[in-house]
Amino acid sequence: MNRLPRLFKALRRALLYALPTVIGIVILNFLLLQLVPGDAADVLAGESGSATAETMAMMRSHFGLDLPLWHQLLNYLNHLAHFSLGFSPRFNMPVMELIWSRLPNTLLLMASALAISVVLGILCGVVMATWAGRWPDRVLSLLSLLLYSTPGFWIGLMAVVLFSVHLGWLPSDGSTTIGAALSGWDALRDRISHALLPALALSSVFIAIYARLTRAAMLEVQTQDYVRTAEAKGLHPFIIQLRHVLRNALIPVTTVAGIHLGNLLGGAVVIETVFSWPGLGRLALEAVQGRDYAVSLGVLLLSSFMVILANLLVDVLHVWLDPRIKA
Repeated sequence: MNRLPRLFKALRRALLYALPTVIGIVILNFLLLQLVPGDAADVLAGESGSATAETMAMMRSHFGLDLPLWHQLLNYLNHLAHFSLGFSPRFNMPVMELIWSRLPNTLLLMASALAISVVLGILCGVVMATWAGRWPDRVLSLLSLLLYSTPGFWIGLMAVVLFSVHLGWLPSDGSTTIGAALSGWDALRDRISHALLPALALSSVFIAIYARLTRAAMLEVQTQDYVRTAEAKGLHPFIIQLRHVLRNALIPVTTVAGIHLGNLLGGAVVIETVFSWPGLGRLALEAVQGRDYAVSLGVLLLSSFMVILANLLVDVLHVWLDPRIKA
């Protein structure tokens, strides 16, 4: 069977399974947020310091917070059916517009962290598996243990102290240089320099996980019959490791990487706060503190879609990596 039809079949089946998951996530997120005490009117009244009961009632009526729960749920589903996420009482703007303004920064941070963690983790795992039991394996195993046991925000703070305060190589916060008015390659270099430290801090734990997982998977694959057959044929050890061992060892790594996308989103809340990175993580934190359910639901919904999409791509990637997997 050709590989391309198998990929499309796997994608179609994954989309079919994802549909009820999306519906369940939408309803469950809405109901869970209703358990949080207070609402946006309470927070706005507390900040103003002079709101009356009539003013708070008017605000609740304006934003639909005084409606029954089932009515609010139907309004929310109606907004989603019209590709709208509602209006934010906290930020006084449409939720969709607010999320789209923060989404590029979060995607840049997550993509950078995921790329760094997967590439460095696999490289370290290959070295550890190739020299298993010798000093490169022992050194990298110790380093991965340190990375796994150290909180990402602490690594971020230490990286700021070293690379920003003492060496002055990289900026310590923000996503761009304020007032620089850069363009072209200069703007790209500026974005990369701002994203490097938070991406490294966010990826530190995952580098250790992927390194250990790649090492274990490669050592297991090396005992398979087809690897011994390739060695008996006289293939170069590098070709054996690359085409026969590493390719099959990537299946568990890619599976875990898809699952960890949600962890990256959760870790982004802390990392974005440490580095003052204007992304969805900080937006979600501000929305929860301000009891802005519309923004919180929007961020949760988009995050859920991203995780589901990542797992769909992982399923398709597995079909491409291993022809034995049924589409």
